[in-house]
Amino acid sequence: MRLVDTHCHLDLDAFDEDREQVLARARASGVERFVVVGFEPERWGPALRLAQAEPEMAVAVGLHPTEAARYNEEVEAGIRQAAQSPSVCAIGEIGLDYHWMTAPAEVQRRAFLRQIALAREMELPFIVHQRDAAEDTLDALEEAGPPHRGVMHCFTGDLAYAERCLAMGMYLGIGGAVTFRKATDLHEVVRSAPLERLVLETDAPYMTPSPYRGQRNEPSYLRFIVERVAELRGTSVEEVAEATTANAARLFNLDIDGRAA
Repeated sequence: MRLVDTHCHLDLDAFDEDREQVLARARASGVERFVVVGFEPERWGPALRLAQAEPEMAVAVGLHPTEAARYNEEVEAGIRQAAQSPSVCAIGEIGLDYHWMTAPAEVQRRAFLRQIALAREMELPFIVHQRDAAEDTLDALEEAGPPHRGVMHCFTGDLAYAERCLAMGMYLGIGGAVTFRKATDLHEVVRSAPLERLVLETDAPYMTPSPYRGQRNEPSYLRFIVERVAELRGTSVEEVAEATTANAARLFNLDIDGRAA
């Protein structure tokens, strides 16, 4: 079984004490490639250095919506410069977050739209974070002009919302929430959505799947996600792994070594 964790934060200090062991467990469980998401300027350098040391890793760089108040020409230039690295495969994570509301909605929207435009300029996909901002996120994507090349990170919407995202060209990032018993809307999405538009992610160290919910997440737990997706779709783990790995390679332009091609 070959898997790609399309969204993790292995650069964070949550992994400083045992990062090599975490990677060893991931590799032993079939995870061959990782997309490490640097979500603010302070994280771009550590993520890129990690990718330089670990050939299976690729990197996304961007400004998280909770940091949107910081977005300016200097930050945009920094994203553009960081994205010149051959390790960079995406812009992200970007989007709207009305849960924490650390910046006004319009400030978040401007940063989101600017980064979509930057991704398009650099011919890179983008990774969308949305929390409590479902309709405004789709409205911004519509304003930016679909079809898009990107992924809805940590997708937890219902089937109608999924269909609207898919119609804009987006992929759905399926993570630990799919293992939660009460996530019935997401279960319906996973049963019904085209398999060729799903990618798998852990969001480690966040969003830990069952049976380790409440503990630190890590990429080796991707196996619980692929198993649950296979169960919901009534197919084999091998089929889901093969398809989602191909999807990740196609979306993020990953070569056989897991770097940006």
